[in-house]
Amino acid sequence: MSQLQLRIFDGTRQLFPLPASFLVTITDGEQTQHFRDFIEVNDCVFDLPFFDNAFDNYSIVVFLDRHKQAGFVPVKLSDDNPVTLDIMLISDDSGFNFADASWEAAKAKYPMLGSDVDDATGATRYGALEESQKPLACFFNIAEAMSQISFPDGTGPLDYIKQLRWDGLYVPAQDRFFAWCDRRLIGAVKAAADVKQFAVELNPGLLHPGATSSWKQIEFGEANVQLTFHEGESKAIDGIECTTVEPDIDYYKDLGAHILLEVIPNKVTNTLTEPAEVYVLRWIAARAAGAPEFAPLYTITS
Repeated sequence: MSQLQLRIFDGTRQLFPLPASFLVTITDGEQTQHFRDFIEVNDCVFDLPFFDNAFDNYSIVVFLDRHKQAGFVPVKLSDDNPVTLDIMLISDDSGFNFADASWEAAKAKYPMLGSDVDDATGATRYGALEESQKPLACFFNIAEAMSQISFPDGTGPLDYIKQLRWDGLYVPAQDRFFAWCDRRLIGAVKAAADVKQFAVELNPGLLHPGATSSWKQIEFGEANVQLTFHEGESKAIDGIECTTVEPDIDYYKDLGAHILLEVIPNKVTNTLTEPAEVYVLRWIAARAAGAPEFAPLYTITS
């Protein structure tokens, strides 16, 4: 037998408040269902069959009324040690809480937010971004995820970013932002691809008009950072040759799944990638991988 400890959290990254009745479905790698019932606790241990083969790649789905369903696959179980899976549920009408994301806190952690203007102008611009909510949540998602990436030389993506772009079509959006970065970031990403931290994305201009090159992080099954470059654009900042980088986070790692399950539905419904969904996917993926906790400067509330 193998053991699975399932813990259920809410958008504040705390154990889900009780009382609540969660519908849990557990299926093995052969698609045989081993559990489907309601539980009324936020921390539960399940005894499940151990097969010592691909059947041990379980899928776990959790549903709660008036909340978005969440789950994870594959959860590789073992007969040696219990496996813990943390799942996050957010309500259908969830909102953003930026109480810890004051201008002072945000600019201290991410100087790129106001490095091109005086403090008063930066504060005013940031206030407008906070009022729009989704673009700010998107920025914090991507920036937090980028802060946890370490290239082979010990640097990270944020070390190369000089200024966030606010001009024209480059204004921060709910699914991406644009920034001026030191051109050496391209070489750092290539080096990361050489050690399988990133994978090159072919034909980047197809989904990112004007792009010349692009690489996607491949650490997690979902919600990986993608760094896309527009190398035809250049600017000197503090004597450093810079170009434009367009970071974003897709729901899915696989390009085909990204196009079929994210890009096309967004085109049909005239919507964009939802930062709340990215927040949940990235938090679950990081916990499952034993990576540092994904904790951007905001939380999601009911």
